[in-house]
Parts: sequence; structure tokens; C-alpha cells
Amino acid sequence: MSDALKRTLPWLVAALTTTTTAGCANLSYYLQSASGELRVLEARRPIAEVLADPATPPPLRSRLELVLRLRDFASKALKLPDNGSYRNYADLHRPFIAWNVFAAPKFSLTPKRWCFLIAGCVAYHGYFSRESAEHFATSLRAEGYDVFVGGVPAFSTLGWFDDPVLNTFINYPEYELARLLFHELGHQRVYAKNDSQFDESFAVTVETVGVERWIAHRNDPAMKQAFEAAQARRAGVLALMHEYRNKLRDLYGEPLPPEEMRRRKAHTLEQMRRDYAELKARWNGYSGYDRFFAEVNNAQLASVAIYTGVVPQFRRLLAQCDGDLGMIYEEVEKLAALPRDQRYAALGMGRVLGDSVN
Repeated sequence: MSDALKRTLPWLVAALTTTTTAGCANLSYYLQSASGELRVLEARRPIAEVLADPATPPPLRSRLELVLRLRDFASKALKLPDNGSYRNYADLHRPFIAWNVFAAPKFSLTPKRWCFLIAGCVAYHGYFSRESAEHFATSLRAEGYDVFVGGVPAFSTLGWFDDPVLNTFINYPEYELARLLFHELGHQRVYAKNDSQFDESFAVTVETVGVERWIAHRNDPAMKQAFEAAQARRAGVLALMHEYRNKLRDLYGEPLPPEEMRRRKAHTLEQMRRDYAELKARWNGYSGYDRFFAEVNNAQLASVAIYTGVVPQFRRLLAQCDGDLGMIYEEVEKLAALPRDQRYAALGMGRVLGDSVN
């Protein structure tokens, strides 16, 4: 029996023990999660082994050497976990490792949440098969939800396994590759169960600060310029989405008949797409957000809020820690240990993402 299988079996057994209370649907979901993770683990090869293989193509060799430098920087300079994660490589022969399904009611920006054995309650449902994700998305649409299915290039198993570097992101631009690695390792550093917004916003803060420091370490003006351009585009998109989330939130609070609500919602989203077209015109042909805005709905807007809602508070906390990452990790660990309401009160947030379990 392989080491990967030995380590996965406890997870699979735990999933099987939930059947008496969770039912067949949850059993099926846990089985696909366990088997999908097992296939990823079985595909791993130590990066050192891949580099030593004369059959390894030079471009892949170069990227893996970069990964090792980024991995060492993450542990030494960013004080992120120094473990076996991202020291192996796996080619999954598909564009994403998984597909996440987000859902929100037709007239609400509150994301639907699901609770799982290991990760706790999260605002998405993840699948290792796109077909399975789309099938689940179809069932949610039939129930009346707005739904968004997004491909996932990587995720963290929170230290349960040594997560590998994947073909799904190995060819990203250097600063994007760094961003992804630092983000996933951030999840391993601090994780609050049942609070997707807190966890993702913390990891986004870690990734951004990490990339800024990596670029300073590399002293690469061209990469700095490319990263700043990407950040400017991102900031513009986030500001646009924040504006329209507020407009929709106000709309959904009005006592309107369903047909009138649908009409006004459609008008608001169409205006959002027009504003995006004006924003995009300044980007010299960049079109990376086109698909998002072409299909924009409540689920997509809710999913973005999950990843960005607490970032300003974490950046402020980092400034209070004089930029000391070790210190902010300790502070965030204390916050993660608090009840949710106290956690956000300590961050100075009077209003947070409403995400009641349903």
C-alpha cells in the first residue's frame, strides 16, 4: 500500500462514519473528495526527482527551480509553514484540480453554505470532476439559486497532506505563481473553522504582502510593473463589484413584487456590465475578467466578497504590527479562536458578510 493511500484511508474511514447521520448524498460527496485527493497524491513526484530526470523538459525544469526558491522564501522570509507542501510535482492532465460551486438566493447576496467533516462550514461545494460540479450546479439552479462554477488551480488540505505543485498553475507568471503558493500556505498557517470570509481574506493578505516582498527581494522592475498593473486592474474590478453589491443589497431590501424585483435586478446587472466595458477599455486589451462579467450574478458577487471582505482590516492589523508577519500570525490565531461575532468586533467591523448555514 502506498504512503499516499495509507494517509488517505483515515479520511475515507471518517467520511464513511458520517453515513448514519449525513445520508447517502453526503457519503457520495465524501467519497469523491477522498478518491479525488488520493489521485492527486498518487500523481506526486518529489521536485528533486523531476529535476534529476533527463526527460524533464527545460521549461518545466526552470519553473520547478523557481518553485523551490519561492518555497524557501515563504518559509524563511514570510514565516509560513516549512513542511512537505509544494515540494512535490503532479501533472493531473486537466486544467484545474477542482471546480467550486457557489450559490446564492435569487434576491440575496448571502452565500449558501455547506458543512463538512474536516473543513467545517464553507461557502462553496468543491468537486474533483467538472461534470459532477455542473450536475450539482444544475440541481441548485432548479431550486431557484443563482449559481457560479469556478475552476480551482490549487487548494490547501490545511496540512493534512503534503500538497503538490500542479500542472494547473506551474506556468503562471512568476508573481502569480508566488501569489498562489503564499495564499495556500497562508491557509496552513491560520484557519478558522466555519468562516470562509475570514480565512480567504487572511490568505489574500498573506499572498499580496508575500508577493510585494518577493518582488523587492528579486529587485525586478519589470515584474514590479506587471504586478502593479494587475493589482490596479483588480482594484478597479473590486471597486466596481463593491458598488454594485451595495446597489443590489439595497434593491433586495425593497418590498417589491418578484417580477418587478427580477426586472430591476436584470437592469442593475446590465448596467454593471456596461461599466465594466468602460473600465476594461483602459487596460490595453486585457480581457481576463470577461467571463466573470458575462455571467455575473448573486453567487459570483458573493464569492468575491468571501475573498476580499476583511482584507483592509488585516492590512491595518499588519501595519499595527509594524509589518512583522510573525506577530500578525499570532494576532490572527487569537482572533480565529474567538467566537465569530467577537472576532469581527475585534477587527472593528460593524457589518460582516451574512452567511447563515443553510
